[in-house]
Amino acid sequence: MFGKTRRTIGEHIKNIYEEGELDREATWREFRQVQKEGEREVSRKVAIYNLDVIISVGYRVKSQVGVEFRKWATQRLREYLLRYSINQKSLHIEKKKVKALQKEINSLNDELFETQKAFTDGLLSIISHYSKSFELLDKYDKDELSSDNLNKDVIYVINYEDVKQSIQELKSDLIQKGEASDLFGNEKDDSFKGILGSISQTVYGELAYPTIEEQAVQLLYSIIKGHPFSDGNKRIGSFIFVWFLEQNKYHLNENGERKINDNTLVTLALATAQSLPEQRETVQKLIMNLIKN
Repeated sequence: MFGKTRRTIGEHIKNIYEEGELDREATWREFRQVQKEGEREVSRKVAIYNLDVIISVGYRVKSQVGVEFRKWATQRLREYLLRYSINQKSLHIEKKKVKALQKEINSLNDELFETQKAFTDGLLSIISHYSKSFELLDKYDKDELSSDNLNKDVIYVINYEDVKQSIQELKSDLIQKGEASDLFGNEKDDSFKGILGSISQTVYGELAYPTIEEQAVQLLYSIIKGHPFSDGNKRIGSFIFVWFLEQNKYHLNENGERKINDNTLVTLALATAQSLPEQRETVQKLIMNLIKN
């Protein structure tokens, strides 16, 4: 072994155990071996050592084979240590990547939570702010819209001269913006006066339309559907509708916000214009429910 005799190797093994380099019980076993010697079989006990002993002996013997072994072992050890070091470095890098990834995941989770919270808050806000609209849509589908609990405190009685002046101011403003022509607001006949007169007419001493809601809706509906002007009927009808509500201090809700915003006003005007005659009562009830307190 390693170019040395059995005796030399035995001495090295003995020294290894005596010096406490290796534990004898953990690295040595004795086995019975049978071999032929001439015509007879001889059984002897043979000591078998593990790899740890062989390596330790290789680092002790003074021979060329021992030198080659140590070179080989040193190279293997060096490669192992380098690989271990590189692996440790890679592992450290990977751990950093994992931590960064986990941080990113946590950040995304936080963003997702905030997004979900914003979505939920927004949904609750919609439900809260438009609950009346949803209720009206449900009643509309079921044909259960009512005209109860309307406001009879009419503080402004519609007047032709007041209305005519307001329409003229609207016309001047729109012409200045390039949004209307001279035909805008020109009465085709006396039908507009008739519409205004019907708002405050009485039947057996009682107003035909005794509430703010009913009068406002009649103005909007009658002007848009009656076409009393050469041009601008939908715009004038919408304008007089909100103008009349303002004159009666009835255009704001309990939060101080306009009951009818710009988009809603456009929608109501178009819905009125496109509605069928048999839908008149339903359309009017819907608008009344939108403006009543």
